Amino acid sequence: MKSKVHFFGYIYAGYAFLMFIVFMFISLPFILISSAFGIKGGNFIYKICRLWGILWYFTIGIRHKDIYESPHDFSRQYIFVANHCSYMDIPATILTMQQPVRILGKYEMVKAPVFGLIYRSAVILVDRRDAERRAKSFRALKAAVKHGISIFIFPEGTFNETTQPLKDFYDGAFRIAIETQTPIKPLLYIDTLKRMHYHSVFSMNPGNNYVVYLAEVPVEHYTIQQLPELKEHVYSLMEEGLRRYLPYPR
Repeated sequence: MKSKVHFFGYIYAGYAFLMFIVFMFISLPFILISSAFGIKGGNFIYKICRLWGILWYFTIGIRHKDIYESPHDFSRQYIFVANHCSYMDIPATILTMQQPVRILGKYEMVKAPVFGLIYRSAVILVDRRDAERRAKSFRALKAAVKHGISIFIFPEGTFNETTQPLKDFYDGAFRIAIETQTPIKPLLYIDTLKRMHYHSVFSMNPGNNYVVYLAEVPVEHYTIQQLPELKEHVYSLMEEGLRRYLPYPR
């Protein structure tokens, strides 16, 4: 029985990968053209990627749904932060974002054939190899905020491979929030690890993919000296939320 489960898992993962590639090549020329049109082109790239994600999810049997624990204002700017536990976090992010946004992404992903071109066009790259490159990414994020665009950051930096809800957070998202006076909007990805475990792409399977929107966290009364306090507050909100939706330890 177990061998049958593995066999169908490989078949499903292969089919899902094939459909991802098909929609990627359909989207590619539109994305490359849009990348030549600055900020408006960048916003349009996200719309293309969102359509790509909707079609991909439909063909592979994944159902995306957003849960709003408090009203969400799509006309406002936010610093979005979310837990990070799976490669399926990226399509979930694309599908849940319905306002101009830029995602902070790892530089290493640009090395992927073809997908790397799309990735470079869509995200603000972070290269953690030295302080100068990190500072450049930080300036790019602040510039996006100044142009009326929200930004999206995984504050854990890498996958959480522990049995607890969250890893420690980096400072970047909270520093930008305070310096630009932009409220933080925490999101919870409660199904992405079920859809694909970080151990293997062949663990991919169909099903629900819910994203939970928590209440926004205003930052008007925080100074840069209170950054640790803000970070701990957001961490506590997200940890408590994840424990409400998921059993821990996992």
